[in-house]
Amino acid sequence: MTKGDGGSGGSRLYLITPPKLDPVAFRETLAAALDAGDVACLQLRLKDASPDDVKRAVDALMPVAHAHDVAFILNDDAILAHRLGCDGAHLGQSDGDHAGARMLLDGKILGITCHASRHLAMTAGEQGADYVAFGAFFPTDTKETVHTAGTDLLEWWSEMMEIPCVAIGGIMAQNCAPLVRAGADFLAVVGAVWNHPDGAPAGVRAMNAAIDAA
Repeated sequence: MTKGDGGSGGSRLYLITPPKLDPVAFRETLAAALDAGDVACLQLRLKDASPDDVKRAVDALMPVAHAHDVAFILNDDAILAHRLGCDGAHLGQSDGDHAGARMLLDGKILGITCHASRHLAMTAGEQGADYVAFGAFFPTDTKETVHTAGTDLLEWWSEMMEIPCVAIGGIMAQNCAPLVRAGADFLAVVGAVWNHPDGAPAGVRAMNAAIDAA
């Protein structure tokens, strides 16, 4: 995941799985979504799932992502991501030892949630994060919004740092343009794709079209 390799808007889609899914049934849905347009990576985010359930989901879905040249990242657990052969892990501020995760995931992707904090982002960069995630930028039903971020944070980071940044939180095709223009390298979405009224492929197409038009 590198900076500035997206479409004309310079941002790329960072897709997060629905919070609950049947891995086998979801394979077809995922394949159709990834067929529909540019997606940089897929984050498997199954809160409160057992390690066995996570493994079943990885076994079912990671081959689909790889068949589409999409990086497969596990949320919350660097040790499990390493054990299951994922392409990397995305960690929150309370998800273990970030420096230790960097060593464990040598050669893999490490992303760190930094909320709306410049300090946390700088620390994550010093610890070797491959990207930092800022948000929430808009209201979201996916998780409780504790931190809110503004486009000034994206502008500051993209001007100061080479490490890519991910914008997250309530991002839709209708509201993403300011984030693209502010320098977000990736736009993390859940509902914009999986809850699209015309289906997930239409959601991917709508997001890519909005990025290109920004």
